[in-house]
Amino acid sequence: LLRADVLLVPSASTYVTGQAHWEPLLRARAIENLAWVVAPAQGGVHENGRRTWGHSMVVDPWGKVVAQRPDDGEGLVIADLDAARQAQWRTQLPALEHRVL
Repeated sequence: LLRADVLLVPSASTYVTGQAHWEPLLRARAIENLAWVVAPAQGGVHENGRRTWGHSMVVDPWGKVVAQRPDDGEGLVIADLDAARQAQWRTQLPALEHRVL
């Protein structure tokens, strides 16, 4: 059975779309895959006037945001990815074993 332990989800979402959907979509991806989601995001106002959401974050396999950039500014988001805890969640909720691809 092939599965990813970490999903990388880079983004340059518009401010409106990011504000409405960025966090819930990332949390859903983490939960449905029981995987860590590392999501770097471009943020701020760009030369052409476009504004992007930012708010880079790391979400654990249970859907909890464990680290987040609080705004659209530059910065670094750091989190420890606990492989043992991930294995425990996957044992408790073996949903990935029931996938048919």
